[in-house]
Amino acid sequence: MERRRPIISPSILAADFARLGEEARAVEAAGADWLHIDVMDGHFVPNLTIGPAVVRALRPHVTIPMDVHLMISPADPYLEAFREAGADHIIVHPEAGPHLDRTLRRIRELGARAGVAFNPATPASAIEWILDDVDLVLVMTVNPGFGGQFFMPSQLAKVRRLKEMIADSGRDIVIEVDGGVTPETASQCLMAGADALVAGTSVFRGGPALYADAIRALRLAAGGDWA
Repeated sequence: MERRRPIISPSILAADFARLGEEARAVEAAGADWLHIDVMDGHFVPNLTIGPAVVRALRPHVTIPMDVHLMISPADPYLEAFREAGADHIIVHPEAGPHLDRTLRRIRELGARAGVAFNPATPASAIEWILDDVDLVLVMTVNPGFGGQFFMPSQLAKVRRLKEMIADSGRDIVIEVDGGVTPETASQCLMAGADALVAGTSVFRGGPALYADAIRALRLAAGGDWA
């Protein structure tokens, strides 16, 4: 099977929060394709992170797409705020509202790419009948809420199932994986069918001088010379 250049989306959850603008600029300069932003409400997941104001503050610091993962419930009341703040992708969970198709359509109406996130217990079938409304899917390979967790190999079967569903549909939907992504686990994700890798600790650990090497190591997991 031909390998494509993997998309690398560093998660600022693992960045230095006292220097977020500088950190965002550094990972873009190091070769990041997207900037992943984890939004948590302390209700849907057991942690609190950031809101639209921080997304807006980060927007001038990068030119790459801002990949915003809403781990909040309800999500619908905040879609416009995050889009206006500069989110290019808005990713929601099926469990975060009663009408996923309506939420995805609203995200597209706002001019962003619409994504669906899958907790480890969320089945791939959650989007089976609404693939027309989906631009990307995010498979969580940890339980959402905290960085630095261990990768869950059980979720690779879900990646493979989503890849089959998307191929059968003929649609161009990106498969993104988030949680415990390292060069070792990245290879497994890419072989299962992932197109994009979210990595926090494995990119930001070691400081800005090592960001380019960390991103390169994730790309090389695809088996090609993507340096």
